[in-house]
Amino acid sequence: MARNIEIKASVENVESLIPAVASIANSGPVEIAQDDTFFRCDTGRLKLRAFSSDKGELIFYRRADRSGPKESFYIRSATSEPESLRESLSLAYGQVGRVRKLRTLFLVGRTRVHLDRVEGLGHFLELEVVLGDDESPESGVREAHELMGRLGIRPDQLIDSAYVDLLARRTVTRE
Repeated sequence: MARNIEIKASVENVESLIPAVASIANSGPVEIAQDDTFFRCDTGRLKLRAFSSDKGELIFYRRADRSGPKESFYIRSATSEPESLRESLSLAYGQVGRVRKLRTLFLVGRTRVHLDRVEGLGHFLELEVVLGDDESPESGVREAHELMGRLGIRPDQLIDSAYVDLLARRTVTRE
């Protein structure tokens, strides 16, 4: 399985971060609309990400729910039929939530920088430092901390949960 080091931070407004990220990026920005459906899974998380009616990917991943840089293990499988796959997985496993977002993607070296506008939640920054096969997580953690510093992300902005969990908590709070 592929691995990366991830952080997620709440930010006031992603547009205000675009110039800072663009100044250090090797590529981007790329705008990506994403519709993520999460399914019951006892061994990690399973989500179907639809980009359009004929393009998507099924993603299984495992990572700890804690703030700060954390290691994530993942595998992605492309699909040309995300709608029928969503229906099949919903019938087989049941949905646990859905997250719709507009993502602005930049690459800073080997790090994917996501500036996310999440429907019903707000604005976030994610860093995903891609690790090599035999690379220690510590080198990715150092890189994540360095980028957080360069982008002005404070430790108190870090989020310990997935968007789907934040949305579920928000729904429970409103009821």
